Amino acid sequence: MPATSTRLHGFTESVIRGMTRLANQHGAINLSQGFPDFDPPEELLAALEKAARGPAHQYAVTWGAPGFRVALADKIRRFSGVEVDPDAHLVVTCGSTEAMMVAMMTACDPGDRVIVFSPFYENYAADAILSGARPVYVPLHPPDFAFDRDELRAAFADGVKAIVVCNPSNPTGKVFTRDELEFILRLAEEHDAYVITDEPYEHIVYEPHGHVYASALPGAEQRVVVCNSLSKTYSITGWRLGYVQASPEFIAQARKVHDFLTVGAAAPLQEAAIAGLKLPDEYYSGLRDLYARKRELFLGCLRRTGLSFTEPQGAYYVMVDISPLGFANDTAAAEWMVREIGVAGVPGSSFFRESEQRYIRFHFAKREETLLAAGEKLERLARG
Repeated sequence: MPATSTRLHGFTESVIRGMTRLANQHGAINLSQGFPDFDPPEELLAALEKAARGPAHQYAVTWGAPGFRVALADKIRRFSGVEVDPDAHLVVTCGSTEAMMVAMMTACDPGDRVIVFSPFYENYAADAILSGARPVYVPLHPPDFAFDRDELRAAFADGVKAIVVCNPSNPTGKVFTRDELEFILRLAEEHDAYVITDEPYEHIVYEPHGHVYASALPGAEQRVVVCNSLSKTYSITGWRLGYVQASPEFIAQARKVHDFLTVGAAAPLQEAAIAGLKLPDEYYSGLRDLYARKRELFLGCLRRTGLSFTEPQGAYYVMVDISPLGFANDTAAAEWMVREIGVAGVPGSSFFRESEQRYIRFHFAKREETLLAAGEKLERLARG
């Protein structure tokens, strides 16, 4: 048969989803793929029942149902302060995954260079490669996963078309400060590059840290491209609703990419999700408090293992140093944990460009009883 595309040789299938399959195979508690085991808000469930009996079962407007875009623009304005025209600044996508692909294909020509911080969510490098672009990696240095400004400046100096910033970060839980984002934006302005942000954990940030919207910074209007989703904020990862927010000029081109990738996101789910976008401020403070409790519960379990970890500032992931366990590599350690301990995490090497075998990423977006059960199993590591 003819050869398949050579660009596909530059990355593997998702390691995260592979660990989920392994967890299911062995009946392990799945702390690898980041989805909750609890229900969305009741308001969303009621709206979903209503939408199932409503008329929205055919194609919506390709770039998003009008009512959904209006509600989305209102919610963005409410939290970021950015004025968003629902007819000019938004394209609704099938999750943040498609949003990132749309943003990358809209921003980049084949051969363009795209800066990706390492460790990184596994899609970013693949998106660049599928777009014909070339990822350029700048390290986030453990244990706090900060970037070195001279290293980032040097990467820009070699010529780039865009930089990807996941904030709060998956997999590290790092929350980028205003000063860091302003520095990144200044470099992008100096070198005429886009700043593509991925912000699905915007409402899951732990005190004293706060989420800074790069799109609200001075000079961001023509430079910052926001990718986001409803998945994590409303516990609806399976609904696959996301969006790209950018200048009208960028969105006009992004809509073309989106149209020929997927045509449109699910029409009845867009109608139902409006109820989530209209939830009061108390919902978001409650969400933050909910995950703060889960974080403290799970980190307490990890402390009892004796293993070190980086305390997340945001999102719901924690990078655990498993090097004291003595495995040859993190993949062997992760697979052993699934089989023998009964808990699934993700080998940290799948997030790093550098040769790094010290970490396993766990997530804590689970019910308290699930986290306690996982903690009991993980404590066997301390008894060794």
